[in-house]
Amino acid sequence: MRMTMTSALAALALTLAACGGGSDPDANGDGTISMGEAADQAVSQQGVIRPDPGLYRGTTQLVDLTVSGASQQEVDMIKQFMGSKPRSTEFCLTPEEAEKGFEQMAKEAQESECSFEKFDIQSGKIDAVMNCNSPQRGQARVTLKGTGTRTSSDMTMTMDASAPTGDAMTMTMRTTQERVGDCPA
Repeated sequence: MRMTMTSALAALALTLAACGGGSDPDANGDGTISMGEAADQAVSQQGVIRPDPGLYRGTTQLVDLTVSGASQQEVDMIKQFMGSKPRSTEFCLTPEEAEKGFEQMAKEAQESECSFEKFDIQSGKIDAVMNCNSPQRGQARVTLKGTGTRTSSDMTMTMDASAPTGDAMTMTMRTTQERVGDCPA
C-alpha cells in the first residue's frame, strides 16, 4: 500500500477542523465509502477551517496490544520494542501544505487497498471505520475516533488485523498533534 495507516491517521488528524459534516459520503450509493469518496467529502468541506501552518509536535502512544497465540511475555516484548512510552516527533507544516490540507491524502488514497465502512466528520470530530484488504498483508479494520482544531488534534485508532497466515492482532494507539510555534527559518 502506498498510503500507510500512520500517514492516513496523520492526514485525518490534521484536517479534522476542516470538516463541517453534512452530506452522505457514500456518493455513488454502493454501500461502501471509498477512500476517494471520503477524501472528496473532506476536500469539499475544507473551506470552513484549515490547519494553521507552523511547527507541530506529534505524540504517538501504544495503548493496548493483543496478539493471538502469543504468550504475555511475547506481547510484553513486542510492547517494549514498539515503545510503551509516548514517542514524540516534530514536523513543520508549511503554508502550502496547510493550504492543500486533505488534497494530498485524497491523491494517495486513490491507489489504496482501503475503503471506509463509516466516515463521519462533523464540527472537529471524527468517527470513522476503515477496512483494508491486502493479499500480502492480510485484512485490517481500523476504527478512528477523535477531535481536532486549527492547531491540535487528539485521535485514538484501534486496529483489528489478521494476517494471511491466520494470526490476529488488536492494537490501540493514541496520537496527538499540537502546534508549538513557527517553523524554523
